[in-house]
Amino acid sequence: MGVADIFMALRGVLIMTPWAVGLVILDLLLSALLPISWFFPDWVYNASSSLAFVLWNWIQVIFEAINGGKITMSGDTLPAGESAIVIANHVSWTDFYMIQFLAIQSGMLGRCRWFAKIELRLVPLLGWGIWAMGMPMVSRQWTKDKKELDRVFAGIVVRKWPTWLISFSEATRFTPRKYEETKIWCKENDKPVPKHLLYPRTKGFVTTVQHLRKSKHVTAVYDISIAYSHHNKFLEAPTIWESLSCGDLSGKRGYKFHVDVRRIPIVDLPESDAELAKWLETRWIAKGEFLEEKREEWSKS
Repeated sequence: MGVADIFMALRGVLIMTPWAVGLVILDLLLSALLPISWFFPDWVYNASSSLAFVLWNWIQVIFEAINGGKITMSGDTLPAGESAIVIANHVSWTDFYMIQFLAIQSGMLGRCRWFAKIELRLVPLLGWGIWAMGMPMVSRQWTKDKKELDRVFAGIVVRKWPTWLISFSEATRFTPRKYEETKIWCKENDKPVPKHLLYPRTKGFVTTVQHLRKSKHVTAVYDISIAYSHHNKFLEAPTIWESLSCGDLSGKRGYKFHVDVRRIPIVDLPESDAELAKWLETRWIAKGEFLEEKREEWSKS
């Protein structure tokens, strides 16, 4: 390990230690709120949203202001305070910076709720905190997840909680190997191959839309496209540690970060499950075309 590597590691530790302590304190507080949530669900939801805002905004400041991650954006202007279903492609663990960038502008950072793996429910503090916040914890087997989804959707539909309900429709991160598997699957199933994307899983999206379109305050789907470049290597993102420990990310380190968002009113979406699935597939083809255009644009700069 060279001197530069040692300096980077020490820098990362110094930056991350206060935030990590804050994370432990947050998880302790949220875990303490979990039993209370059965009796005062609205109060716990709002309290957990306020606590989450502090921590999530803090890590965004580390990425953008301290470490120089410059995010550019395109697409639609999002209304302030609007509840929405958010779908995005999944490239890296750092994708949450791109989505939080938009959420901060819309005043919805603390209201973000992400689909999480059900196994996290058994993790002390972290898993309990996620559960207390009202995040859906699923196994990706939608018939088994019905009870959990009913719990989460009831908070949004019945109790009218303001929410960005966020999911990565590919269910896993993009890699070249997985993309080759996608191309084989698409050929075998007579489907068009989306560029720079895995084929989307439609069941979760259909279930979410069919539940939340019953709620008058959830008025849109936000289709988010996330793109990275590193020294002209498209879709190469920093590791999560690099994003937290290295300075000048968008300068000397050569990273580019871009997020595009399209706002689609829920009333414009088709009604049937089959048509919703087809709609998502069509969006993914358009998303792939956008990513290809971004790749070509960056390759010329």
